[in-house]
Formats: sequence, C-alpha cells, structure tokens
Amino acid sequence: MEDLSWLSRTEALIGREALEKLANSHVMVLGLGGVGSFAAEFICRAGVGKMTVIDGDTVDPSNRNRQLPALATNHGVSKAQIMKERLLDINPELKLNVLEEFVIPERIPALLELKPDYIVEAIDSITPKLFLIRSAYAEKIPFVSSMGAGGKVDPTKIKIADISKSYNCKLARHIRKKLQKHDIREGVKVAFSTELPDKSSLLYTDGSNYKKSAYGTMSYLPAAFGGAIASVAIRELIDKKIE
Repeated sequence: MEDLSWLSRTEALIGREALEKLANSHVMVLGLGGVGSFAAEFICRAGVGKMTVIDGDTVDPSNRNRQLPALATNHGVSKAQIMKERLLDINPELKLNVLEEFVIPERIPALLELKPDYIVEAIDSITPKLFLIRSAYAEKIPFVSSMGAGGKVDPTKIKIADISKSYNCKLARHIRKKLQKHDIREGVKVAFSTELPDKSSLLYTDGSNYKKSAYGTMSYLPAAFGGAIASVAIRELIDKKIE
C-alpha cells in the first residue's frame, strides 16, 4: 500500500477503509475541458489510485476563462499532457494512463475494455457523449454524465439525478429522447442545472468534433459541475448514499 499520509484530512472525514478503497479504484475521465479538467483534479486529490484521462484538444486562448489547464503561457499545448503533469505533481504514485485523442464513437468500445471501476463523462459533443452513455449502460459500468454547463451563472442550481428526472436542461432533454429510442429510460446518472440558459449567449462553431454550437460560460460554473460529478464518482466508490 502506498503512503497515504498526504490524505490525512480525507481520512479524518471518510475513514481508512474508504481511503484504501479509493486507492484501489480506477476512474476514467473523458474530456478535460472546463468540467472534466476540474473533475479529474478533484478525483486525484481524493486519493483515487488509478486514473485514465482522455482528451485530444490543445489549449486555446478562449479556454482561459474556465478550464484548469489553460494559461496565457501554454496556448497550443495538449490539455492531456498538461493534466498529466499536474495530476502526477499532486500524487506522484498515481497510476495514470493518458490518452491524447478525441473521444469518437469508434474508439469507445476499446476504451471500455480498460475496465474502469467508474466513468466520469464530460464530453462536450453530443454524438460521442450519447454513444459513451449507451455503451457504459450496456456494459454495466457505473458512470455519471455532465449535462449542459453553458449559459448558466448560478452553481446552486446544479442537481444530481437520474436523467429521467432532469428538467430545464436542453442537452439533457435531447439525450433523454435519444436514449428512449434505444429503450433506455432510466439508470443514467447526470449532473444538470435547473437554471434556464441565457439564450443570447449562444455561439455557433465550425462544427468540428461533432460540435456545432455552444453557450457562453462563466469561470466557476464548469468547475462547479466538475466538482459535482467528481463527488458522485467518489461517493459511489466508497458506498456513500447519494440522495
């Protein structure tokens, strides 16, 4: 067993047995943008012993308002490589698998063959997000999925629930309808916000990587989503009931 003394404050809260359970767990984080980068760091800081992180993007100046890897000094650098260095600086004993690639539907079956104990999904493109949800559901791998964090400013409106109980989230509604066509009506845990988005902040993109549009974003809101989904993974791994 590795030295877990750096986690003394965590141990004081959840106990040694839960701490060791996290140290022996493998969490996969898909997407290292505004939501996923913070989720990955929070999971690492909680003492999870093995992680797989996946992202093929590089830092763009527009990322700096909300994404953990993004600085004025690293434009054009791989987000996955920046997060690799950061996570290993937090926990040098972390068993870290870094995949510098975009999450595309064709690759998802191979990713699931890595057999994570928990999947944290923070992909910001609908087609691969939907494919990952369907695949993880079919394989019975526990997972949590982040819904829309854009166009929102109130972190207290973030909820964790089954997707069947989500509301006021356009992305969740779209995903829910698509899942129903595959006879999946419940059993998909999501983080969503009940706050209605500011429609005037909608931006259209070039359509690359399955993404045609995005809402404007506030610095703290994606991080709050990241904290929410990280908490779901941690609490479920240590059998803490989520109300």
